[in-house]
Amino acid sequence: DKKYLADLKTTCQKKAGDFEERQKLRGEALQGHDVTDESSVEIPGEKLDVRCAAEVKTASALAQLRTAQVARFLQREASSLNSRLLSALAERARADPMAKVKQMIEQLIVRLKDQAKEETTKKGWCDAEMSTNKATREEKSDAVSSLQAEIDELEAHISKLGEEIVGLSGELTELDNAASEATSLRQKEEAKNEATVKEAKEGQDAVAKAIMVLKDFYAKAGQSTALLQSSELHGAPPVFSDEPYTGMQKAKGGVVAMLEVIESDFSRMEAEATASEAASKKEFESFVEESKITKAEKSKEVEHKTSSKQQKKSELITLQADLQGTEKELDAAEVYFEKLKPDCLDAGPSYQERKARREQEMKDLKEARPADAVE
Repeated sequence: DKKYLADLKTTCQKKAGDFEERQKLRGEALQGHDVTDESSVEIPGEKLDVRCAAEVKTASALAQLRTAQVARFLQREASSLNSRLLSALAERARADPMAKVKQMIEQLIVRLKDQAKEETTKKGWCDAEMSTNKATREEKSDAVSSLQAEIDELEAHISKLGEEIVGLSGELTELDNAASEATSLRQKEEAKNEATVKEAKEGQDAVAKAIMVLKDFYAKAGQSTALLQSSELHGAPPVFSDEPYTGMQKAKGGVVAMLEVIESDFSRMEAEATASEAASKKEFESFVEESKITKAEKSKEVEHKTSSKQQKKSELITLQADLQGTEKELDAAEVYFEKLKPDCLDAGPSYQERKARREQEMKDLKEARPADAVE
């Protein structure tokens, strides 16, 4: 190291000058005490120059030895740590003077300290950002799952309400059809019963009139028979005379009785038709009343379910909007996570490994640094 040798030479020269000055003062003191043995106090300047030259030569040799030792030490540690930084410095130590190597070591130590400080700050920031991002992603992911579950449940409820509304509407249609069919049948049955009653009444009237005619006829015929018998007793004309027909007086009771049976049948038919009409009418009116009640209930149920369905649809729209917004937030968190990955996730050595390696490099640099260097 040229600078080191120059400094050493200057130091030696200064020491020699100081020594000569002290010797001069010493000689003067001895002369004052009548001491004349010059051999005991004189040290020639040539001897001092030889001594300084020897020290300079020795220092130069030591500097070269120190440089070689530093280079070997750095290369050994570079191989152990697989450190490109120490390896490059070892090469420079072999080629450059020690003063330059010392300067490089100091610069590298400062740089490693700055890197450590910067990485510590960055790690703190990364840890905070990664932790916040993880919490956000988990929160939004849970929210998406929860919202999707609510949406699925709500859609199933809406679908069920729709099916129930369709079913109730079908039942209302069936009620209307049944009422229409029952009304039509009732009208036909009523017309039939009315026709039956009318026919029965007309039959009764006709039979009653026939009975009256027969009874009147037989009554008159009976009077004629009595007169005829009386005339025979008193010399009435013979058979096939011009006397009026007196009828079948012996059979009159059977004919009238038969007509009375027919009249009774017509009367019974009228009563049955009237009773059937009354029963059918009552049954129809009861059916109509029950149908009205059932229809009103089902119509109200349809109205309620339709209203509920509309409300659920509104809720579904809100949930879908919330889901869409939450998914966007989750996507944004995922994108930010991908941006954090290159800087905050260790692809190679971990932070602790890098820290330990850097600390070892700093330790090695300090060991390689000359003892008189200042940290």
